[in-house]
Amino acid sequence: MISCRSFLLLLLNVCSLTAPSLALPFEQRGFWDFAMDGDVGDLTTVMMRDEEGSAVEELPPDVSLCPFGCHCQLNVVQCSDLSLIVVPKEIPRDTKLLDLQNNRITELKENDFKGLPNLYALSLVNNKISKVHPRTFAPLLHLKKLYFSRNLLTVVPKNLPPSLVELRIHDNRIKKVAEGTFSGLGSMNCIEMGGNPIQNSGFEPGAFKGLKLNYLRVSESKLTGIPKDLPDSLHELHLDNNQIQAIELEDLSRYKHLYRLGLGFNHIRMIEKGSLSYVPNLRELHLENNRLTRVPMGLPDMKYLQVVYLHSNNISRVEVNDFCPLGFGMKRSFYNGISLYGNPVNYWEVQPATFRCVGDRLAIQFGNYKK
Repeated sequence: MISCRSFLLLLLNVCSLTAPSLALPFEQRGFWDFAMDGDVGDLTTVMMRDEEGSAVEELPPDVSLCPFGCHCQLNVVQCSDLSLIVVPKEIPRDTKLLDLQNNRITELKENDFKGLPNLYALSLVNNKISKVHPRTFAPLLHLKKLYFSRNLLTVVPKNLPPSLVELRIHDNRIKKVAEGTFSGLGSMNCIEMGGNPIQNSGFEPGAFKGLKLNYLRVSESKLTGIPKDLPDSLHELHLDNNQIQAIELEDLSRYKHLYRLGLGFNHIRMIEKGSLSYVPNLRELHLENNRLTRVPMGLPDMKYLQVVYLHSNNISRVEVNDFCPLGFGMKRSFYNGISLYGNPVNYWEVQPATFRCVGDRLAIQFGNYKK
């Protein structure tokens, strides 16, 4: 059984995208690792961090109420791993964190969360939910985080709370995101929806209309190209483990604010010249495990690019000007990570000047190539 402390770790602000990190290279990690980046401070501070200025009246805790088999403490109700088939009754009104993961719940009904106006985070991960009543979330006026991954949903639930900041709905059976699915969710900052069998045609025009997302992940799906109608506010876009075959000239023209772009583990053979010029603020570019035969054109013009993952492709030659600009001082940030291992390129044939804008020689990873 996952402890309350572990659950609280999961609820840290994992998608608050401030200025990009200049320290360690980005790593694409699993879902449960996203919230493990920080230390847990004062419990009340963690739960109330996004609730300053709330007009909700604080009610005294009712310690006499706690669903059978659950653990209730400090506004946290943990009912995980109990083989529940329905949402339990008599959940304390002052509950802020409700953990229902790893059960057998199949449906969310209209009144399942009635009387929980202060709920801040709800975890329904790893159940068997396939049906959600349109008014299930109506009472949750201050819900910020909804974890709905590893269920049997075929569509994104309707009428999500307008207060929602973070939605994790990966590993379901969603094939379509209809127009207006996220309407009214102006506070939404992060959506994780990888592991769904969605194709490019599954995103209807206007599906993300009105959203000001910083972070979106649609990995392990069935995309064959970069979607054209995602929010233009994105700072991070992760499309790894799809079936994308090329980056065409205007594929990235909408996403000028990107800091991180994850395209690893696709089938990319070609990156059209000029396509990367649309993302001038990019710090990290992930193209590992694709089918590229050369270093993408345009990297020397990217002043802030610091990390490039190109390992496990088919690159056989690296030219002296593939990474760095010709003029001195044109690059604002030196590279702190370039990976080229797993390519049929002889490192001794690469001129040292190729990496003249790399901060540390240890940042260059060649390794050995094996067929």
